[in-house]
Amino acid sequence: MRPHQAWFRFYAELNDFLSRERRGGDAPYVFDGTPSVKDAIESQGVPHVEVDLILVDGVPVGFGHPLRDGARLSVYPVFETLDVAELVRLRPAPLRVPRFACDVHLGKLARRLRLLGFDSLYRNDWDDADLAAVCAAERRCLLTRDIGLLKRNEVDRGYWLRATDPGLQIREVIGRLDLRRAARPFTRCLACNGELGSVAKEEILDELPPRTRRDHEEFRSCVVCGRLYWRGSHFAQLERLFRSLLSTE
Repeated sequence: MRPHQAWFRFYAELNDFLSRERRGGDAPYVFDGTPSVKDAIESQGVPHVEVDLILVDGVPVGFGHPLRDGARLSVYPVFETLDVAELVRLRPAPLRVPRFACDVHLGKLARRLRLLGFDSLYRNDWDDADLAAVCAAERRCLLTRDIGLLKRNEVDRGYWLRATDPGLQIREVIGRLDLRRAARPFTRCLACNGELGSVAKEEILDELPPRTRRDHEEFRSCVVCGRLYWRGSHFAQLERLFRSLLSTE
């Protein structure tokens, strides 16, 4: 029995996962039996969490749809600006929501996301199973440089970072996931990810350095770990950074 063949075309950033000769056009895919389209897509290197719409011969299908000989598939990434309301997307709600879990190599990215007010979990002792379980249980978007991690069945939401530099990674996440309008700078604890709330100065006088006690009146405290925050000498620099990160120009 001869092997079957289908034709795949991947769009936009999904091409980042493909070999050069398979990018930007229809490419043959040879297979035996009737694998699901999800298995066929991932066998070509594309994690299922990066996919939001699959058309087989022009008809929207789910991940479990069996692949047939001669089929032509169009595979699209998550749509952030294109209105596809008339099509059947793979998930009833948007794939990416601003609640994240960062893998063990992305501690600096997690800190930057917290600075912008995004709920971003991070622990340097998590293994792949821990990360996948947290993302599944809390419906978090997994941020990682490990493509294999995004292929775990438990992971439903995720994004593969193309950049390796933390400064570029935060810009990539904000741009690719369209997070500018959702940012709320200075509302999360950098240490533990807890939310910050206002605290009266008289309640924390004994915890403040003399100069801070003299020069500042407004303070915030983490509701989880109790860490204190105020507008120190670095605040203006951070504000300039935020304006740069969140600018649409």
